[in-house]
Amino acid sequence: MSGKVYFREVQRFRQVWLWGLLIAIALLFAYGGVQQILFGKPWGNKPLPDAGLVAIFLLFVAILTWLYSVRLVTEVNEAGVVTHFKWLWRRRLIPFAEIRSHAAVTYRPLADYGGWGIRYGFGGAGKAYNVSGNRGVQFELADGGRLLVGSQRADEFDRAVDEAERAQSQPRGAGGWRAGRGADGSA
Repeated sequence: MSGKVYFREVQRFRQVWLWGLLIAIALLFAYGGVQQILFGKPWGNKPLPDAGLVAIFLLFVAILTWLYSVRLVTEVNEAGVVTHFKWLWRRRLIPFAEIRSHAAVTYRPLADYGGWGIRYGFGGAGKAYNVSGNRGVQFELADGGRLLVGSQRADEFDRAVDEAERAQSQPRGAGGWRAGRGADGSA
């Protein structure tokens, strides 16, 4: 989309605990594969075939690679608020006309939404797109829906939505946007 960009943020899954867990599981299967395939020592009480160990290890490497590539891109531009979970979910544009209200909020990712990612909240909390942390902008939409977009810069994101909404409500003159001028060009 073209036009002025008021805010842009790219977030990735970089939680140490998540990466530690996934890498530990991959290393565990790598260890088992080395023990069984290279040293001929069956790994476990009911060992998988060698091909199964290799397949599981490669699956974890693929998951790690994919998760490293996933990112939440949030942008406020002249068209509205754009969210895109690259490599996970399609781009979503929320035009300003569909936004009834918005506010920077602190929320409880586990208690309110069951974690991070693309989540559906409990008790009418609506949908959430989040990657980490506990801050974001909560949108109340014209259709009655709610969307929380997680952000490491929630206050700046919220101010950018305000600024872009104000700019969109300004009358457009022949020379572009003219703040505070009437239709005849007078102040």
